Amino acid sequence: MTTTGEEHTAAGTGPWWWVRWRSAVLDAGLALASAAECGGEGVRFAHDAGLPVPIGVVFGVIAGSVLLVRRKWPIAVVLVSIAITPAQMGFLMGLVGLYTLAASELPRRITAALAAMSFAGMLIVTFVRTHQGVMSGDVTMGDWFVPFASITTAIGMTAPPVLLGLYMGARRRLMESLRERADSLERELQLLAERAEERAEWARNEERTRIAREMHDVVAHRVSLMVVHAAALQAIARKDPEKAVKNAALVGDMGRQALTELREMLGVLRSGNGADGRVSAASSSAALSSSPSSSSSSSGAAVAAVPLAAVGVAAAVAASRAADGSGVGAVSGAGAGGVVEGPCLAELDELVGQSAAAGMVVALSVEGDVRAYAREIEQTAYRVVQEALTNVHKHAAGAKTYVRLAHRMSEIAMQVENECPPEVGAGSSVRLPSGGNGLLGMKERVAALGGVFVSGPTDAGGFRVSAVIPA
Repeated sequence: MTTTGEEHTAAGTGPWWWVRWRSAVLDAGLALASAAECGGEGVRFAHDAGLPVPIGVVFGVIAGSVLLVRRKWPIAVVLVSIAITPAQMGFLMGLVGLYTLAASELPRRITAALAAMSFAGMLIVTFVRTHQGVMSGDVTMGDWFVPFASITTAIGMTAPPVLLGLYMGARRRLMESLRERADSLERELQLLAERAEERAEWARNEERTRIAREMHDVVAHRVSLMVVHAAALQAIARKDPEKAVKNAALVGDMGRQALTELREMLGVLRSGNGADGRVSAASSSAALSSSPSSSSSSSGAAVAAVPLAAVGVAAAVAASRAADGSGVGAVSGAGAGGVVEGPCLAELDELVGQSAAAGMVVALSVEGDVRAYAREIEQTAYRVVQEALTNVHKHAAGAKTYVRLAHRMSEIAMQVENECPPEVGAGSSVRLPSGGNGLLGMKERVAALGGVFVSGPTDAGGFRVSAVIPA
């Protein structure tokens, strides 16, 4: 069959074996023309064979109508045309049949064999007819005319349709190949676009999660300490004014530190509104700086309210930036390029000291040779210890806590373990809310660096957080 790739795509629109109605109409017209030709030539065939004329005409019409099936059975059409060549009929069917055969997807050896048979048959029939004409005196030419006319006619009836069919078949196959390559390229581009969109969506989700972890780590620890100090301030404000002033100063320092970190992140997330962020953070910091002079619980409440409001603003900005992808890389990297540098292990002593100042009995032990690590490793180790201490403040207030840091050859390990908390007195009113994301955030941070994170209660009734990060 001589169907193209385009016809295959439109398969089913035409009758029977035709893929399109246009092809069916074309073949029907060619079949009518061939039947008319063979029917007219059947008259002479009937006279030469001594048969009745109607028989010759019917035979010619039936033979010529075979051209109708040229697309389905091109070999049959060529064989019929070869068979009726001695009767000097079916010239149109022979031309169209050879063209269809050469343009089809059949093996080339079949095309060559049938073309050679058609050439031989046409050569013999033309030679015999021309020789008879020369012998009868109808043609007055030399002896050279018979072979010349025979060869020329045979070549003219076989070579052009075969060559044209081969060309059209090759052209069609080339077009199909180009079309398939174009379709394949379009599918690949569509797949790449879908994968790029998936990667972009994954990156946005990862960035949202990372920014949320940063906001949680920055705020939860310091605000927890501020709440603890505010509760202590409320308890001793009237009994020990000097200690109350000292606690109020600690609350103010912690608030300013929290605002400083929030200001840095907001300055990056706003990407261009750094001045507004600095003004806003500075005004909030100024409000906090007056907190040491305040008295009673109102001081602690006011101090705690400002950073919490800032947290809401930061979270909103972070979410909006992360949604459109502009927040990617906002909270990691070097500070020179406007990116916030996270804490490092050198600040671990200060972190433990802040918890000790809030009333926690905490001991820090370091094993191995202290050395520098990649920024992501140091920041993750610091955040794990920070979040573990925050959880102790929230869930095990007053419990003795041990912080262990081990520098090993190819990894760094940290462990924060608290003992069973003492019974809380009825007069205590410190209630620290928990979002339930602390342990999850620590596990995600450690897993992102290929480390191992384990947490759970101890047999003594305390709680242990352990992490190992490859160095």
